[in-house]
Amino acid sequence: MAAIFFLVAGVLLAAAEMLTGDFTLLMLGGGAIITAGIGFGAGTSLVIDAVIFGVVSLLLLFVVRPVLLRRFATPPPTPTNTDALPGKTALVLAPISEHNPGRIKLGGEVWSARPFDPTVEYPEGETVYVMRIDGATAVVWKGP
Repeated sequence: MAAIFFLVAGVLLAAAEMLTGDFTLLMLGGGAIITAGIGFGAGTSLVIDAVIFGVVSLLLLFVVRPVLLRRFATPPPTPTNTDALPGKTALVLAPISEHNPGRIKLGGEVWSARPFDPTVEYPEGETVYVMRIDGATAVVWKGP
């Protein structure tokens, strides 16, 4: 009978984890489900089941949970500085060609620029996209 209680509690705790997302309830639910499995297989008493639940839950909380948090709870890095510039639009201030690096206005700053495709020229006033930053020069493209 105690094994059924632990099985139901384990499923409910694992389902409640969807509301929190910090892996604590999932570890307790895992402990309850493992306890239910041992209880069904060995036919242990409620006291033994409670001890098994406590030991397994503590192991899951202090061994498995930190690994899961390092793997899944870390937010992806936010691009900053020049890493955040590719994909932004810029205004051509001075004509850009293969042999004539021009100037663009990108995010309120003036950058030197060269074309992504060397066969294309961009006149003043054209809107271009930054493909990458190469040193202090923006590599730009008009797009399709």
